[in-house]
Amino acid sequence: MKAILVDDEPDGIRTLRKMLELNCPEVVIEATCSSAVCAREKLEEIRPDVLFLDVRMPGKSGLDMLAELPEADFEVIFVTAHSEYLLQALQFSAVDYLMKPVDEDRLIEAVDRLKKRLKDEKNSEQAATLLHNINKAGFPLEMRLCLPTQKGFTIVKLEEILYCEAQRSYTIFRLVNNKSIMISKPLFDYDRLLADTTFLRVHKSFLINLLHVKEYMRGEGGTVVMSNGMEIEVSRRKKEQFLVKVREHFKY
Repeated sequence: MKAILVDDEPDGIRTLRKMLELNCPEVVIEATCSSAVCAREKLEEIRPDVLFLDVRMPGKSGLDMLAELPEADFEVIFVTAHSEYLLQALQFSAVDYLMKPVDEDRLIEAVDRLKKRLKDEKNSEQAATLLHNINKAGFPLEMRLCLPTQKGFTIVKLEEILYCEAQRSYTIFRLVNNKSIMISKPLFDYDRLLADTTFLRVHKSFLINLLHVKEYMRGEGGTVVMSNGMEIEVSRRKKEQFLVKVREHFKY
């Protein structure tokens, strides 16, 4: 796999190069760049399989460069320092990213996933979703969620999701218009990812979108009726949290 490393910090490039050479010999580093301008030139010259791209750089950022490209016919693994909003955008878009300082095990996992993706058709919608989410960083309700499926990806708006249901180690997304999507990730992952939105885990098996709650019926924990008529039990220990979040969002 031909690779280009892009980072404005020389130490960052040296460290990543050494880790790749020691742990991922299938990745051949064709060039290194310290700026987005250099990376753009090398992309046209080398036509790599993957770009290891530092997100924040002086001048033009890696994301600015991607937004300017007519198409991205290569994979990207983002390398970034901590930023809450940026990480949320990356996670919503289901793209690979490595936190600085780069962890060896995470790097190996990212390259393993890369090998699998290169065997499949490239998904330009995923790149478009990422750029959309970056522009909406800080406003999670306006972001789009990229859901990995057996066939590739399905991209949905948060407002289109009624609720998520746990089924063993899988999660079923119930959408408007009676659509559903099964994802091979546990509900816990999406509970954590959607924590700062209108979603709330009201039961061990259900993560609901408060925007689609039609009615609440009191009880030990109570029951919510969703906009599609589905009745979902609220566990006793989640009742207070549910009522507080409803008050916050609907100001009643």
